Amino acid sequence: MRRHGPAALLLLTGGAVLRISLFSDLYLRYVQPALRPYLVISGSLLVVLGAVAAVRVLLDRHDEENDENDENEEHDHGEEEGRPHGHGHGPGIAWLLTLPALALLLFPPPALGSYSASREQAQLAAQGVGTFPALPAAKVLDISVAQYSSRAIYDTGHSLKGRTLRMTGFVTHGSNGTWYVTRLVVTCCAADATTSKVEIRGTESTDAPQTDTWVTVTGTWLPKGKLGTDGAWPPLLDAKTVTEVKQPADPYEKR
Repeated sequence: MRRHGPAALLLLTGGAVLRISLFSDLYLRYVQPALRPYLVISGSLLVVLGAVAAVRVLLDRHDEENDENDENEEHDHGEEEGRPHGHGHGPGIAWLLTLPALALLLFPPPALGSYSASREQAQLAAQGVGTFPALPAAKVLDISVAQYSSRAIYDTGHSLKGRTLRMTGFVTHGSNGTWYVTRLVVTCCAADATTSKVEIRGTESTDAPQTDTWVTVTGTWLPKGKLGTDGAWPPLLDAKTVTEVKQPADPYEKR
């Protein structure tokens, strides 16, 4: 059975990669959409290599069965024509390598959430502040948590002033009943994720959604602290409505 280990590992890993990238959007929990073609190609290559390895094992076994007359010599020397015959003893430790691939295939881990966000250090103040490009004209403007945070903390033009804004994220909680709409921001994949969050005001703490609940919040900007300093972070939003929603297919914001 140990001979099948490499083939099984390749097939399981390739199947897991294809499951999350070709047959679903689960890959968005780990990497950006632009990387999907590379995942599909990699998964396909792994499946092909696994199939080739499995065929080679079957061919080797067929050759051994044809050489049964040399069995005594095989026991003495442990190999024929440079090929091991699998008579070694000891546990097949290599099979343990299939467990991570099997877990990814059957139980893909969820997207990063409040636990990862809570481990992020407080955002550092910028070296300077400045003006931002004008925002699109809309009665209710959809904006990412990261964009809102940047403008609220660094925009000397106060482009958020007087605008009705809508953003979506998952809920994290702070001290004294505070809670935040939070998103993880990635450059390439989940491994480089950093946190953006907005403190929600205008709702009673007893009405705050549970941690990791996804919500869409509509409200207006509340100025806080001096621009470009630690006192301006995290930014505030005066919420008018808070609606629970499903986690989006792509849970991360992009830089």
